[in-house]
Amino acid sequence: MAKTDRSVTMTRLQAAARLSRTVLAAKLLDHGFYAGQDQIMLALSQQDGQTPGQLAMRLGVRPPTITKTINRLQAQGFLDKRASEEDARQAHVMLTERGRETIKAIEKSVRKAEKQAFKGLEKKELKALAKLLARVEGNLSVNGFAGEPDDDETDE
Repeated sequence: MAKTDRSVTMTRLQAAARLSRTVLAAKLLDHGFYAGQDQIMLALSQQDGQTPGQLAMRLGVRPPTITKTINRLQAQGFLDKRASEEDARQAHVMLTERGRETIKAIEKSVRKAEKQAFKGLEKKELKALAKLLARVEGNLSVNGFAGEPDDDETDE
């Protein structure tokens, strides 16, 4: 692929990623959530009681970032922190009743954003897109990035 094709593709990938978060953020804001908060809520709905460190690792963010977001969600009444019974230095993050009640609203917002993003695409196209994006993600991941050839070596 020529450099100009790559540049156009990368620009479109970045624009699509940015727009998808913007659209989802607008839908989430209707329920009092900001971008990123939804990911913590959904992660806890799948496995309640994770530590901030576990959440940070699962979501691929730094622990200080997750701590700020957890504190905001706690102040809003969606989460609660409880000291670990095994290690008093550890806290476990739990959904409150209010938090559990809002999961359906978050999931609905995600579905609406997905529906908007993938409008007009067939199942086969979605499957191919998911496969391609997984490869791009692998290429950009820390493990996939180390030791890769320079751009000049892969311009074919």
